[in-house]
Amino acid sequence: MVFEQIRYASVDGIATVTLDRPEKLNAVTSVLLRELIAAFDEADADDAVRAVIVTGAGRAFCAGADLSAGTQTFDRSRRQRSEAEGEHRDGGGLVALRIYDMKKPVIAAINGPAVGFGVTMTLPMDIRIASSSARMGFVFARRGVVPEACSTWFLPRLVGMQRAAEWVYTGRVFGAEEALAGGLVSRVVPPEALLPTALALAREIADNTSAVSVALARQMMWKLLGTDHPMDGHRLDSRGMDWTGRSADAREGIASFLEKRPPRFTLKPSRDMPPFYPWWSERSFR
Repeated sequence: MVFEQIRYASVDGIATVTLDRPEKLNAVTSVLLRELIAAFDEADADDAVRAVIVTGAGRAFCAGADLSAGTQTFDRSRRQRSEAEGEHRDGGGLVALRIYDMKKPVIAAINGPAVGFGVTMTLPMDIRIASSSARMGFVFARRGVVPEACSTWFLPRLVGMQRAAEWVYTGRVFGAEEALAGGLVSRVVPPEALLPTALALAREIADNTSAVSVALARQMMWKLLGTDHPMDGHRLDSRGMDWTGRSADAREGIASFLEKRPPRFTLKPSRDMPPFYPWWSERSFR
């Protein structure tokens, strides 16, 4: 697919998605949202891709919504709506839900300002690494709107209710070190080390792990966040362990360890997932 507002590249098992409107600080448009979903579809369907890195072109990660439409930016009543469109679905939320259902780990390399959707889009990603020059903000209340992209579900689960409340209610912009202290990012690195750090992490996943094991583990952890009792985890773990324990990848993982050599896993997420996957499909985002 030819993209207009993002760049997509897949090299040696790692896909990189770059928001590419640097002159607008990678501000969000409907085109960019559609292209992000298409890029994640492409990465998920490609068994050669083992991990995805998302970053921004230029000095920003993403400045949030493109406000060039002025005071009517968020007013959907002024846009024509087709009958088939039905209930309004937040475009950022569709991106977040697509990431949530990924089989591949997604790493955010936050290279600069990330506000509004620029930060909420990272919440369903698995790991967030920030440049020391990055600044983040859940600025919605300062624009007279509410958080989007499913962030009211993701943010309290990631950083706790108290920290989420402070950031959302004040709408203030804060630095990378505060994001680290609050658990929003896993590490802060110098700007020049950001992409090499993200690539090294993606490389470790790609070179050493079973793609199917990672895909299942990713979804087991994310989908269990909303359950009420560890028994739900026990039941799902049991199904997963029973199926993977009999797989070719399990035999290879043990053999490579005993023989002190790199593993050669063969199972592919596109064709080799267990029969109970996806167990959450009745809540599909589409």
